[in-house]
Amino acid sequence: MNTVERLIVIVLFEGVDLLDVTGPPEVFSLARRETEEAAGYEVVLAARTMDPIVTAAGVRVLPDATFDELMTRSIDTLVVPGSVEVDSRRRVHALVDPDVVEQVRRLAPRTRRITSVCVGAHILAASGLLDGKRATTHWSTAQQLAADHPAVEVDSDPIFIREGNVWTGAGISACLDLSLALIADDLGEAVALRVARQLVMYLKRPSGQSQFSVPLEQVSTTRRIEELRHHILRHIAEPLTVAHLAEQAHISDRQLARIFKNELGMTPHAYIESVRVERARNQLETTDNTLDRIATTCGFGTVDTLVRAFRRRLDTTPTEYRRRFRTSAD
Repeated sequence: MNTVERLIVIVLFEGVDLLDVTGPPEVFSLARRETEEAAGYEVVLAARTMDPIVTAAGVRVLPDATFDELMTRSIDTLVVPGSVEVDSRRRVHALVDPDVVEQVRRLAPRTRRITSVCVGAHILAASGLLDGKRATTHWSTAQQLAADHPAVEVDSDPIFIREGNVWTGAGISACLDLSLALIADDLGEAVALRVARQLVMYLKRPSGQSQFSVPLEQVSTTRRIEELRHHILRHIAEPLTVAHLAEQAHISDRQLARIFKNELGMTPHAYIESVRVERARNQLETTDNTLDRIATTCGFGTVDTLVRAFRRRLDTTPTEYRRRFRTSAD
């Protein structure tokens, strides 16, 4: 039986994150080795020229082809990695090279499936490929993505998101999860499972699983919001309403909602729920507490409310989450 090659093109440019480039090819190469079907992958690293590319890690990578050479070929999957810079205050900013954006625009019409890895979502957004779509990126640049591209519905929590033929992945090791999901979509769960076993990694983290403690790691520039966030953490088991928080901050309910949206990109209710889910995740991973106790100590009140929050935010149940991610309580 003849082998059907799926052309995977990974975009290269100066300063690109190394794992974004090298992670997916490892996964796709294992798929070729593990599958007995007639399908395989051809991975090509593409750049503007054939000159070596210096990655953010300082490692040089040689392109396999130029963008111009690929204009005569049909591309199965275009993988767009990202790059960041960190300023003097340790703030992370995604970098977007207009030339790279233009090359992605040129290749997109020839591509069946378009994906971004980590902050590569900023390049897809700049090319217009994410307009009107829900997308994710690394949690540290999610606010930047939302601010720069209002037409994109940014969700900083999931590992990856699929919207039609466009997939966006979080960072940085989530590129492996995204690649496994692509293989499962192409060749089935059984092949993806064999690949995951070879990688010694979990198959497959739900697309809705949180990158990690995103709500707890976000930085606010407003002291009032910072104080409220700490108040929420200290009183997470208690009833926390918008009216209560507004009273704590000495502002109106409407002003509170506006500040939360501007600073944290979500409503006060959504933020409180995300913190409660994060606290519950930690207990599910590290303790033997019953679901009743977790629901009470995390402020959900009932197990049913806890379950609904997990389904909404992580696309799983607390019981299933514990089964997958339980670590030793010792």
